[in-house]
Amino acid sequence: MIPGRHKREERYPKRLVALIEAPGHVCYRYRIQPFEAPLALQGVLVEAWPIARGPIRRFRQFCQLRHADGVLLQRKLLAPWEIVWLRKNSRTLIYDIDDAVFQRDSFHPKGPDSLYRRLRFRLTVKAADLVLAGNAYLAHCALTANQSLPDPEGDPAFRQKSEPCGKVVVIPTCVDPTSYPLRNARENQGPFRLVWIGSGATLPSLEQAAAHLQAARRKVPGIILRVVCDRLPGISGVPMELWRWSPETEVEALTSADIGIAWMPDDTWSLGKCGLKVLQYMAAALPVVANPVGVHREIILDGCTGILASTPEEWAEALFRLAFSPELRQRLGLAGRTRLEQHYSPQVWAPRLVQLIVGLLQRGKAEFPDKAARVSPILCSSKVNSLALSTVEPHGPLSCDPFTLHCVTTYRDASDCSRKNPDFNRALAAE
Repeated sequence: MIPGRHKREERYPKRLVALIEAPGHVCYRYRIQPFEAPLALQGVLVEAWPIARGPIRRFRQFCQLRHADGVLLQRKLLAPWEIVWLRKNSRTLIYDIDDAVFQRDSFHPKGPDSLYRRLRFRLTVKAADLVLAGNAYLAHCALTANQSLPDPEGDPAFRQKSEPCGKVVVIPTCVDPTSYPLRNARENQGPFRLVWIGSGATLPSLEQAAAHLQAARRKVPGIILRVVCDRLPGISGVPMELWRWSPETEVEALTSADIGIAWMPDDTWSLGKCGLKVLQYMAAALPVVANPVGVHREIILDGCTGILASTPEEWAEALFRLAFSPELRQRLGLAGRTRLEQHYSPQVWAPRLVQLIVGLLQRGKAEFPDKAARVSPILCSSKVNSLALSTVEPHGPLSCDPFTLHCVTTYRDASDCSRKNPDFNRALAAE
């Protein structure tokens, strides 16, 4: 008998195993770890297991999952036989995605499309009882993933445990603003620091903005680009300083800067991004300058919480305005932090996520708080103007915060979601 087992079962009647890349991985830190405490308060113990390497170890690890009440698979694309085995050993299965894992990245030498990735993604979505998508584009892709998809190898257990369409819900990546102390905008004394944070794999995106940063450097000679990463990008003509990333110094690296910048290539891979770096800037009360691609257009309110700029000239003008106006930086930074607190914080999304997971573990299926969501389980975010609020009635309930006019809409199906989100139509046309 395991010591303390009965006490643990009394305190946590439900057990959810999260299969993750690693305990320090960024996706686990921002999409699972912040919700562990709220789930524990509802009697759900979350155990994070790094997914085993190699087929034999993974086979044995999946065998141990049958003792858990639920399994959350994060991002990973498994081989078809692994999906079948995972489904057989999982009472309930949740799939969490915050990237366009069904295709290669923007800079892959083989190009973005991968038939094998798409197949594995579709099989995983089909096997899951609940899919948590980081944005509306990913939700749309998951919702349409199962069209005309046969069961792998005709496995009867797979068919019995898998729903044809599954349930797909948008849970945005969240950043806890309480981890970032507020600081006043600095006066123009000494170097003026831009900051970019990201992994080495995303540095090519920053390098695409070289012309924009060089134009800003010519207009604002005192700027320095702080790169929070493991190495510097290949950009000439712009002074840079490397701040090696670590969880202990990450907050200081951002809060001691002046402006956060973000750049993504305009393609379908970028539509799957969930805007973590932008959310971190907003948590640190930094104004943001970014290009209007993907979730940048949803998270950033142009002229209110940051500035959306496309051309090198627009970037230079935006950074010039912010560099010489501490008041403007302060106003945009505080507005961004307020927006984060109201729409992208764990405190806001924990009740909805806890309700979904607890209901799934208790009843074996995800339940939604309203009829429209039960019939058409996809919740997508969209921005509307004040006139639309009085003239357009979406399918399902509509709630709106008058400060940001940011609404949560329930869509009937994938085509309804596509009609009301121009990014979807553009992405589908590109395919």
